[in-house]
Amino acid sequence: MNASRAARIRLVHGIALLATGLLAGAFGYGAANLAPTFDAVPQNMRFDFHTELMKVNGITMQAAMAVSALSSLALAVLMRGRHRVVAAVACAFTFASFLVTRFGNVPINGRIKQWAVHGASADTAELLRRWELFNITRTLTAVVAFTLLIGLALRPRVAEVDRAAALSPSAR
Repeated sequence: MNASRAARIRLVHGIALLATGLLAGAFGYGAANLAPTFDAVPQNMRFDFHTELMKVNGITMQAAMAVSALSSLALAVLMRGRHRVVAAVACAFTFASFLVTRFGNVPINGRIKQWAVHGASADTAELLRRWELFNITRTLTAVVAFTLLIGLALRPRVAEVDRAAALSPSAR
């Protein structure tokens, strides 16, 4: 592997780790701290806070998911063999987080906005339960993606070390 290619891989891998770590951390924080807090406060307060939070989250979380998925995909393109597959699977898990968010949480967020203005509906409890299940799912998919990227960062470089040793003058 030439130095330029190795540098590109390190840069892209660093970006993927950062973006996916931030994504997993943000989802993890939400699952561990925000969701239980939502359950502990009066419903109207939850709806108001949730609505305001989604105004900011809509931008930041989508950006984190996009950078995470694209950098993991770029890493898969740059890698070879088994490492390419691991990076591609990390990309797929990040994309799964996006799909769960877009088609699971976001429609329910729209309902929560309505409830903040007009009050809860008959199906509120069931939809909030589904929102929490979607939230746990997207958190787990983001954590799996991050874990895969960490595994790539920690992968043994035995083949490179063996190759370097075989090429060194003292090994001849």
